[in-house]
Amino acid sequence: MRRERIAEDIFVFTSDLYAQVTAGAVLTKEGAIVIDTLPFPQEAAELKAFVQRHNRQGIRYVINSHHHADHVYGNYLFPEAELLSHEQCRKALIRNGQRGLDKAKSQTPALADVRLRIPDVVFDRGELIVHLGSKSVHMMLTPGHTDDSISILVKEDKVLFAADTVMPVPYIVFGDTESMIDSLKRLSSLAVDTIVQGHGEVLLRGEVTEAFETSIRYLDTIQERVQAAVRSGASKESLQRIGIEECGKSRIPLNGLVQQLHLANLLHLYDQYSAQKA
Repeated sequence: MRRERIAEDIFVFTSDLYAQVTAGAVLTKEGAIVIDTLPFPQEAAELKAFVQRHNRQGIRYVINSHHHADHVYGNYLFPEAELLSHEQCRKALIRNGQRGLDKAKSQTPALADVRLRIPDVVFDRGELIVHLGSKSVHMMLTPGHTDDSISILVKEDKVLFAADTVMPVPYIVFGDTESMIDSLKRLSSLAVDTIVQGHGEVLLRGEVTEAFETSIRYLDTIQERVQAAVRSGASKESLQRIGIEECGKSRIPLNGLVQQLHLANLLHLYDQYSAQKA
């Protein structure tokens, strides 16, 4: 797992085991805040050990950005911390979390010890703000990737943990395109110097504006291209000819996984627009 220091007391951890998924740690004199907990216990345990070595006050809070497995399966390794999320995240984990974990365990032996942990404290409107030490950490709903997706701003450091709302290519198969665009526009208005994507490289000040602009343009483009395909009666298979780069995003990040995400977006929109046309 890769560890990167992005501010004096803020660290990002990037998985080597699954899709470069990220987690974060904010260290303060009154304890630490962990943001997302990675899918595999061995990496979540490594994260926890690092924080404990560097913060004797312990881990006070864990924040889940949304309910997807790669962001929450490490929750159970932090029993001493209060677990925070949006209300919709808690509901999704109660409704589907154990069934999804049981299936994942049957397919992936490395998850055998994972136990589902449900958030303790949730919010459903506005923002949830945690003040700890000299930090104020703002949690805000930013749907689009999922209905329960939140982004987390460490205000004093102008660091935004955007989770899967910001990725090398927007991924809307589990969410809604227009909601994603609205969330990206909202985040683009914040005063931030650093963005931690849910997967992939950390974005620095000079990359932030371009990342938002290209993501919004990408979503506009794929909507237009797929709508045109559906109107003309083109087959679903024809979407494979719409390359990610002609929609404004690189095919290189996440070791090329972005190309699979891009195609999944196109197929999802095709089904959605076809159903509306019927």
